[in-house]
Amino acid sequence: MKYTTHIAAALNVKAQQVAETIAMLDEGNTIPFIARYRKEVTGGLDEEQIRYIAEELARLRALDDRRETILNTIEEQGKLTPELEKRIHATQSRTELEDLYQPYKPKRRTRASIARKKGLEDLAQILLKQDPNGENLTKAAAPFLGEEVHSAEEAWQGARDIVAETISDHAQIRQTTRKKALKYSVQETVKKKKGEDPRQVYKSYYDLKTRVDRLRPHQILAINRAEEEGILKVTLDIPERDWRQAISAHFRGNPSSPYASQLEEAIDDAANRLLLPAIERDVRRVLTDKAEDHAIQVFAKNLRALLLQPPLADHTIMGLDPGYRTGCKVAVVDATGKSLATGTIYPVPPRNQVEAAKKTLVKLIQKYNVSLIAIGNGTASRETEQFVADLIADMENIHYLIVNEAGASVYSASKLARQELPDMDVSLRGAVSIARRIQDPLAELVKIDPQSIGVGLYQHDVNQAKLTQKLDDVVESVVNNVGVDINTASPALLSRVAGIGPTLANRIVAYRDAHGPFSNRDALLNVPGVGPKTFQQAAGFLRIRGGDNPLDASAIHPESYPVAQAVLAQADIQADDAPQAKEQALMRLSREKSAENLAQELHTGTPTLIDIFKQLARPGRDPREDLPKPILRSDVLSMSDLVNGMELKGTVRNVVDFGAFVDVGVKQDGLLHRSQIPAGTDLKVGNVIHVKILSVEKERGRISLGWTK
Repeated sequence: MKYTTHIAAALNVKAQQVAETIAMLDEGNTIPFIARYRKEVTGGLDEEQIRYIAEELARLRALDDRRETILNTIEEQGKLTPELEKRIHATQSRTELEDLYQPYKPKRRTRASIARKKGLEDLAQILLKQDPNGENLTKAAAPFLGEEVHSAEEAWQGARDIVAETISDHAQIRQTTRKKALKYSVQETVKKKKGEDPRQVYKSYYDLKTRVDRLRPHQILAINRAEEEGILKVTLDIPERDWRQAISAHFRGNPSSPYASQLEEAIDDAANRLLLPAIERDVRRVLTDKAEDHAIQVFAKNLRALLLQPPLADHTIMGLDPGYRTGCKVAVVDATGKSLATGTIYPVPPRNQVEAAKKTLVKLIQKYNVSLIAIGNGTASRETEQFVADLIADMENIHYLIVNEAGASVYSASKLARQELPDMDVSLRGAVSIARRIQDPLAELVKIDPQSIGVGLYQHDVNQAKLTQKLDDVVESVVNNVGVDINTASPALLSRVAGIGPTLANRIVAYRDAHGPFSNRDALLNVPGVGPKTFQQAAGFLRIRGGDNPLDASAIHPESYPVAQAVLAQADIQADDAPQAKEQALMRLSREKSAENLAQELHTGTPTLIDIFKQLARPGRDPREDLPKPILRSDVLSMSDLVNGMELKGTVRNVVDFGAFVDVGVKQDGLLHRSQIPAGTDLKVGNVIHVKILSVEKERGRISLGWTK
């Protein structure tokens, strides 16, 4: 394939690996399936590499479509030369392709097009040739005068307009100027006189001059937003030496020519009216694209970490959705997520019905044996936290924790929430969602548009289509990495399984409701719309616990069951034997035979055999189990309790370019600046870390944190 060499070089892998991967993608195989169950075919490419191949393949194919359109358009104009065609075929950059197309692109009415209609193209060519023996300006212009051109000056003006557009459209001039501008141009931001910024959010950008290659992604996005809001005026200064050198390499006046001054005037006009504004737009677009891509990567990384938060099973949980005027919504859910009770209390201003609220919660805690209280982190969160801390101060075996409630209100009003909680008031559904997020963050958060979860940086300012695709990829990746219990999963969770979309997910749940739990993976084929291809893609990611076949609870694909059974036979164990016994038997077998020899004996690939060994030892193991559990609290701090040097444990809530925001148990998250984070440390949302207080600004609500071991 023509794309394989290019992609293989970028990934530093073999072309054959890329070619095989592209073939599987074109056959309709999903990325999670290829990454997990076709390691022998891809040569062990991981999911990230396969996603890159898919994205780059789509980009290159779109580039080829555009290339074909451009070639056809130029050919129809009769201007496609062999040299130009070769250059168009050679470029792998959309920007360079558009540069080559620029002179031939159908334009709206321009000064140059008007001059061409007046018959001044030949005069423009005279200007460009810079003949030292040419006639004076008046004589040279005389043949072009007539009904539409009344004077020599008007003729030369038209010729200069044509030359200016020719210079501005020159592909190499654009490329050279753009390259220099992306490195050496200076961006200046100035606060507009009428720009309103009452909280001075953009104060650091009111009078800022910075070389564009030194701007950080969050600065670019902040400046863009401030400009959009009418607060800042943004200009770009491209050094004159750079654009003049770029132009003079192709268009240079001859001091001996009578037309030298005309060319100089055309060059200045080309630069100031056409070239530099276009390059400025290009530079800012490139900066924005890079900043947006970075922001999207940050969001994706934070979302992945949030979705992978370990579940807290076997708890009856009370979810609290705090509020002032409308009160604090309460929901109690059992260990399966079923809602047991709901209500509303008013423990905070303006009503301050503290005693009544305490009686209500104590009654619910005792009746349902609540062991954990989950408090949403939105409006009135910290006041509610103080109330809960006081409430449980004398209670044993009960704790609370703060939960990111972003998107809970979106879920509450959704169609899915109406299906799951049809008889519950929309205002109470958020409390149920908050409680369930503790039991299984992944299962609950997949019900919400990822963009509503809010663990990013300037998420509403970036390309929304790119963001949506990236976040959907993250959700798909995490869901399939963890695996899904087909007998308990919601349609929202099932729809993220490889090969299963929303329609099939609803059919699976409907079939489950009508016929009872699935007893084995093969029963999935009885669901209308599930054919062999869908089954192949999805089966390995679906779990059936307590079914007909113990292997159905593992990540072993049904196509590999014969190999798994052969391994069990050689190890002299059963799939449902005790984990410790299985692990010891498998270790003994691995000492007796190498993975390569056993794989050859069983007619399978070594990577697949290694995965089978892991799954047989610990079937259906949840990768989230190895992550640290969230901090459970029983008391609360205020900012007045914090003193410099105090050491605390905190939970990372968000990771951004300039550091991490950490919940240390007070109303305001503290900022652990990137300068305080040890080199090489990869902080993720949900990490529990030890920090110390560096400074507290109570009036501004700011806490600066330092790193401790």
